[in-house]
Amino acid sequence: MYRTKALGMLRQKLSEMGVSAVIIPTNDPHFGEYTQNYYKIREWLSGFDGSAGTLVVTEKSAALWTDSRYFIQAQEQLKGSDIRLMKLKMPQTPAIWEWILNQYPDGGKVAIDRALFSYSEYEKLQQELKPCTVELVDDLFADIWENRPTLVFNPIISLDVKYAGESAKSKFNRVAEALNIKEQMFVYIVSACDQVAWLCNIRGTDIDYNPVPQSYAVVTNTAVHLFVDLDSVGDELNKHLISQGIELHPYSSFTQTLQQIPASTLRICSKGSVTVRDYNALDIPGATFIEDPTLGGTINYFKAIKNNWEKEGFRKAFLEDGKAWCKLLKYIDDSLASSQPINEWTIGEKLIEFRKESPDYKGESFEPIVAFGKAAALPHYSATEESAQIIGNNNFLLMDTGAHYPYGTTDTTRTIPIGTLTEQQKRHYTLVLKGMIALSMAKFPQGTRGSQLDILARGPLFSDGVMYFHGTGHGIGHYLCVHEGPQSIRMEENPVALAQGMVISNEPAVYIPDQYGIRTENVILVRECEYNSFNTFLNFETLTLVPVDLSCVLPNLLSQSEKDWINSYNMHVCNTIAPYLDMETAQWLSNKYKASI
Repeated sequence: MYRTKALGMLRQKLSEMGVSAVIIPTNDPHFGEYTQNYYKIREWLSGFDGSAGTLVVTEKSAALWTDSRYFIQAQEQLKGSDIRLMKLKMPQTPAIWEWILNQYPDGGKVAIDRALFSYSEYEKLQQELKPCTVELVDDLFADIWENRPTLVFNPIISLDVKYAGESAKSKFNRVAEALNIKEQMFVYIVSACDQVAWLCNIRGTDIDYNPVPQSYAVVTNTAVHLFVDLDSVGDELNKHLISQGIELHPYSSFTQTLQQIPASTLRICSKGSVTVRDYNALDIPGATFIEDPTLGGTINYFKAIKNNWEKEGFRKAFLEDGKAWCKLLKYIDDSLASSQPINEWTIGEKLIEFRKESPDYKGESFEPIVAFGKAAALPHYSATEESAQIIGNNNFLLMDTGAHYPYGTTDTTRTIPIGTLTEQQKRHYTLVLKGMIALSMAKFPQGTRGSQLDILARGPLFSDGVMYFHGTGHGIGHYLCVHEGPQSIRMEENPVALAQGMVISNEPAVYIPDQYGIRTENVILVRECEYNSFNTFLNFETLTLVPVDLSCVLPNLLSQSEKDWINSYNMHVCNTIAPYLDMETAQWLSNKYKASI
């Protein structure tokens, strides 16, 4: 088995280096959620292909840490290997450092790739792993991984200002002003590809599902220095970037350029968002560092606050997506009514087919999740054409998919009840819906953090003694990454307050292992609703335009105001989408979803 061979070669290399263990993360040097295949080292070694996880390999053992979204998936994919699954945030699960120290209580060398760990992670590991020492290494897999994929650099495009709503030059000026550095030369280091793309108004296709080019940027007092593959930049784009005060450099020269920055130039960067490799390149004698002055990061925060053009773009994106979704829902309904077999893969492909009817469709924003029955209990289940299940009866069909358009990015989950359901299934479906509605209806003062609102979505499920372990809400990029920060709605504390213009998901859920899963997700926009002597109050505008199936809802579990909200929502969706559908589909939509509870 290739995993056994690969782990054996890695252990041989560690032995030759005098290293006891190596920690292998999921990320690349840009710390994005998705990476190019070149960086999927953890997946290659372990066979686990989830988007989050850390693998640790020692001389004689190995373990993989991942979160609740992937417990069942990881357990299946690790079968046949000697890699032990470690369930994050579960009782009795040791932290990575605890597990390593348990094997090496008297110390040893623990290797990490200097290009794949942030400097803050490095500092933390140095303290946690004592008496072990942390050994910084370069890529360990160049001569181990046969037929390793190469880095891909595709053509880069400019995002028209009619979609962005602001020129790159204006964004540079705002960032420079926010950094508030007076009368001193500075460099502001930008490693995240989506932040670079936002700042320079560029997009690309180097990374699956993320419309970004592989890139870095350095902001100075006078310009933005953009590090990309120069062959990916056409003449017209090159001229445009120069006109915006953006200077181009080869992608591969980034670290070397950092080494050449004079010590007298102030370094602005967060230790958590720059690699050990690049931080050390900046850290020459006499150099001064300061942290990013904006909570969550200056560019990251500006990116999260959508301007009026971006807001309108999101509304248009969800309208386009809503058309496709409603056609899909009818397709599923018709197929089931006629006993025509359909499977999970077919449904995902059919939605893509409907989305492609829009000339503005730019691809999926993440790998589609279409799961029936017990597969829906896997939050990030993804069927292949070969493994897809036929849609059966007496259970739920869960669909979580999103798309990119040049004016916005979407992310929607709907759970469809099929056949006869149990009272528990109906109750759980209703409680998930109740939580989604409660968060949708929230009104809160300016300065409120997502962790303060999270209970609105979880509370109904808590009252029944059940819960979900993932976050309730993540930020969503404007024709960028479907998962973005710095805001969130989750149980864990996040000091970044929700602010007007932020776009965020609302996705309570429940998963019953080996039985079913339920998730209902809309995307919401933070907006001002009232200003008075007490405070500025905010609420949410729901952007998603996909009806919610109410056929299995237990009405007695909903208050009148909750019934009014969901009835009004479905009516609004039907009235908005129907004019864009053929007469038969529009009539079906009205008949199925306009009925009140």
